[in-house]
Amino acid sequence: MTDKTTHFGYENVSEDEKARRVGAVFKSVAPSYDVMNDLMSLGLHRVWKRFALELSGVRPGSRVLDVASGSGDLARAFAKRAGPEGEVWMTDINAAMLSVGRDKMIDAGIFPPLAICDAEKLPFRDDAFDCVSVAFGLRNMTHKDRALAEMTRVARPGGRVIVLEFSRPWKPLERAYDAYSFSILPALGKYIAKDEAAYRYLAESIRMHPDQETLKSMMESAGLMKVEYFNLTAGVVALHRGYKA
Repeated sequence: MTDKTTHFGYENVSEDEKARRVGAVFKSVAPSYDVMNDLMSLGLHRVWKRFALELSGVRPGSRVLDVASGSGDLARAFAKRAGPEGEVWMTDINAAMLSVGRDKMIDAGIFPPLAICDAEKLPFRDDAFDCVSVAFGLRNMTHKDRALAEMTRVARPGGRVIVLEFSRPWKPLERAYDAYSFSILPALGKYIAKDEAAYRYLAESIRMHPDQETLKSMMESAGLMKVEYFNLTAGVVALHRGYKA
């Protein structure tokens, strides 16, 4: 056990407590995760993931690692792009979420390799993947710097690390975005996912996540080069991309 503290939404908790509570959140929301994504983003999450796919550089034969793969939308897109000669790994620390993603992949006729693992301690060799991705998962990790360092480690030289995550919106939108996040989002969670608290945490976790420039600096500190970011939907979401030297 550790006595170090971190944040769970707006609360300060021990690192062990955060891990337990984040796990409980995603176990709770796993069955309704895809429905809630469509409702929360008005379907825009599909556009954001498509943009990530196009900037990933994944092509036939690519080896890809999708970290915090969740329900597997991005992994499925990668697998279709990489083709039978490629390889796309799905990983997540949460078995319930990974099971949802696995079942969706199998339904699509794709049988990916899977690993339940901590993103801060990836069980892969150095220089193994052409592309390493994480979509809407980094903000839930306790030590984001360690996760980014691990993602960099397992990327091959010249390979890409991409991070798709909620970020800081255009300032004139902040008031409306806050009203949506802390009123409508928890209400959707209450009536659709039957877990209002989980979606209140998700709204808070977005506010605690580093902004665009801070995350860019973190990726550079992890050893990535030519790091750039692209604001989507007025900065509500940002895609960061860096290359391993």
